[in-house]
Formats: sequence, C-alpha cells, structure tokens
Amino acid sequence: MTMDVHALSLGEVVDQTRSGALTAEAVTAAMLSRIQKLEPQYKAFASVRAERALSTARALDQKRAAGETLGPLHGATIGAKDLLFMTGEPTASGTRVMKDFLPPHNATVVDRLIAAGAVIIGKTQLTEGAFAAHHPDVDPPKNPWNPDHWPGVSSSGSGVAVSARLCHGAIGTDTGGSIRFPSAACGVVGVKPTWGRVSRFGAFELAGSLDHIGPMTRCVEDAARLLGVIAGSDPQDPTAADQPVPDYLTKPLQSLKDIRFAVDWRYVETGVDDVVIRAMRDVVRLLEAEGAHCVEVTLPEEWRFLVDRWSVTCARETARAHAAFYPSRKSDYGPVLAGLLDLGLKVDDAIYNAVEGVRARFTSAFSALLDDVDVFLCPNMVSLAPTVETMNVRVESTDERAAFTTFTAPFDYSGHPTLSLPTGLSTGKSGGLPMSVQLVAKRWGEARLIGVGRALEERIGRLNYP
Repeated sequence: MTMDVHALSLGEVVDQTRSGALTAEAVTAAMLSRIQKLEPQYKAFASVRAERALSTARALDQKRAAGETLGPLHGATIGAKDLLFMTGEPTASGTRVMKDFLPPHNATVVDRLIAAGAVIIGKTQLTEGAFAAHHPDVDPPKNPWNPDHWPGVSSSGSGVAVSARLCHGAIGTDTGGSIRFPSAACGVVGVKPTWGRVSRFGAFELAGSLDHIGPMTRCVEDAARLLGVIAGSDPQDPTAADQPVPDYLTKPLQSLKDIRFAVDWRYVETGVDDVVIRAMRDVVRLLEAEGAHCVEVTLPEEWRFLVDRWSVTCARETARAHAAFYPSRKSDYGPVLAGLLDLGLKVDDAIYNAVEGVRARFTSAFSALLDDVDVFLCPNMVSLAPTVETMNVRVESTDERAAFTTFTAPFDYSGHPTLSLPTGLSTGKSGGLPMSVQLVAKRWGEARLIGVGRALEERIGRLNYP
C-alpha cells in the first residue's frame, strides 16, 4: 500500500473503499498496525478489536464484490467510547465494578455505525464512569501535541485516538464538556448534538438528562457524515426525538456574508486566559472580514447558577445510575467519582428541583437569544489545555471544576447543539497547543451549525496532526 491510510480523512477513506482503490481489509490492517506501534505511547484505547475488526472489513469487501449497496461509512475505522454497549465485548465505562460486564445487546449508536459500514476498531478509554478523573487502575490517554498537557476529560480516549490518527473518527459523550474539552485539547472537531438528537440506548449513563452522544473527527465534513448516521429517533429510547434528520453533507456555505453571530464579551473575557481571548477575537475579525455580522448580546444570567450547581444535578443522577454498585462496592471506586456519588446520595428533591427550575428559565431565554442569529460564539475552555499536574489538582476541587465548565455546562443543561472547531496552534510560552472556538446553534439546528462550521474551517484551514 503506497498511501498513508491514517492520514486520509474519513470521507476520503469511504471514497477509496467504495471505488475499490482500497479494500476495507487493507485499511483496517494498516490502522491496526499503526495502533500496535503507537498505542503504548498514547493509551487511547480500553481495548482493540483486531480480529473482529478484520472480520468486519472482509465482510465489507465481500459486500462490495457482490455489488451490494454500500453504506456512508464503508470501510472507515471508528473508535467507540467504552460506555457504548457492544454484544460480547467488555464495556467497563472506565470503572473497576464493570470491568467484566458483557452487554447483552449493542447500543443503538453501535448498530447504526455497523449498518453504515463502519469498522469499529476499538473501544476508547474514558474517565471513571465518564466523570472527572480516571480510576486509579487506569493509565490515562496522552495528549498527542504534548504528553505533559491534559487530553480532556471523559472522551479523552476518543480525542487522542482521532488526533493521533489511530482511527478515522470516534464517538464521544458530553455531560459537562466531555466532547468539547478533549476536542479543544487535542485539536479535533467535536459535535455535541441537540439533546435527543442521538439515541442514548445502550450507553451507560453519567447523568441522563445531561448526557449527549456525538462525533469527534479531524474535519467538520467527517463529523457531519458521522452525525448523519447516528442521529434519529429510536423506539428503544423514548428521549430520542422524532425529528427529521437533514442531509448534513450538503455543500458548505459559499459565503459567510450576512451570517449573524452573537458574542457576549463579558462572558468570553471574565476569568479567561489571554491566549483564549485573542483566539476568539481572531475568529471574530475573520468572520467580519468575510461579511458576517457580530451581534453583541448578554447571555442569560442563569448560566452562572447552572455552572455552580452542575455537580448537584450530575451527582443526583449519577447516584441513580450507580445504584447497583454504590455504596455496596465503594472500595472499588476511585476517590473523585466516589465523592460525587456521596454528594448525590445527599441531594434531596427540593434542591434538585430548584436547579431544574433555573435550567428551564435559562433554556427558554437562551433559545430566545438565538432567534435573531445563526450561531452563538464562545470558547470551549477558559484556557488552553492545562498541564496534567494542574488538572489533577483542579479535579479535587468542586469550585475549580465548576469554573472550568463555564463554556460547557450551560449548553448541556439547555441541550443546544454545539460544534468545537480547531483554529490553529498557539505560539510563545504555550507554543504548539491547539486553539479552538465553540459555535452554539438553535435546538435541532445542527445543519446550520455544520454549514457555518465548514465555511469557517475552509477559511481557517485544518491542523497538521502529529
């Protein structure tokens, strides 16, 4: 094989395998070889499914040879976060208590990936129960841009796998920022869809009312392709909305002229590192130079309350998700998740319901703000990827964890769709770390979000990955 298969985009791999220029088996074998070489360095996977992946790839090649209809992910290698059920595959969800759990069925997302012709090459590593820290037994994923820096939180394995080009795309989940943090830290594109856009059936919960499932890729077009496959209603998940799924792969906007984007500069600049603010201003200048209109707004004030109380909602719902194991097997838990669960067991109905009331007000007010604009623009994080040492200290503090979710938790509460877009690499003291911006759109507005994101990406350019 002459081409570097790992360097191809997801869409390029699909084009090559559908045309016959590459076989799915050759693509899978090349990616498995790369994983074998680099996984000891990156620690992106909880498990690698070499034999099953190759078997899947051979079946896809036979399907093509027989002239059968080929799916939109034909031959592309995908990493599935290890809280997505796969029949007969251990699904630990980053925990010790579930390390031997063999799901009796696939997650709906997994079934849709397989039906679309994807080769699920491995289960990506995550923090314990998808919360803030890895179980002490787990050697965490390493950021491909700098191993001394944080790779993001629970979907870090997916972010690292995509950024290190160990797979062509991956699935992440986001409850308080777990698609957006690793996307920003590892320099990949991440889409947190509208809550209810993607079925959560067969995904182990962190906090059900906040959990979102979405794609992580190296370009917006690839994220659009993946989202189009996994989105849609599901009779097995009553919270998966019966909303039509648009064709997210339609051509990108030819112009950003007259696009209206909203910015709340007080929100963007309070408690935020200068390098992040500069990156935001660079994107705003680019948009305005392309003829887009900046609308200065004030984010509904309830966002502060929700950021501060996110742990209350998460703790209460996580305690329900872990009721079969906690507190009966408390000794098998790491200290950070155990602390959350202890809090969750103490949260009463009055406190929980009070937060839900604020959530409803924020969601309504933010939806109204978006009525007059195409997207809301803000960072993903208050800083570039901090050092691992800094984050290890930060996750021990509820207040510091809360401050770090300034740009993520509000939109988990409201359920609005977001897109995380790399905007380049930093220079100076923080040199070589990915920078990013977050776009937020109306509920069910992923098509517009992706359209603007693709147009912006074309003008910024894509990263050259490690």
